[in-house]
Amino acid sequence: MDILKALKKEEAKLEKHARNTMKHLAAVRATLKVFGGGWTGSAKPVAGKKRKLSAAGRARISKAAKARWAKIRAAKAKAA
Repeated sequence: MDILKALKKEEAKLEKHARNTMKHLAAVRATLKVFGGGWTGSAKPVAGKKRKLSAAGRARISKAAKARWAKIRAAKAKAA
């Protein structure tokens, strides 16, 4: 009988926790609605239009990254 009593107590505790969680979720949804959030209930927020990078921009980023790494390698070579 003690096991049944403990299980019922645990069930009541979990149900209370579930009610509190649902209240918090409702509050978050209401806040999102007030602030105009585009939350649809899925795990991911609604994404905007994807930005594209030009080939020239990509080349500049690549060149800068290679220069940074070359600088780091040169500093390591000097230290050794």
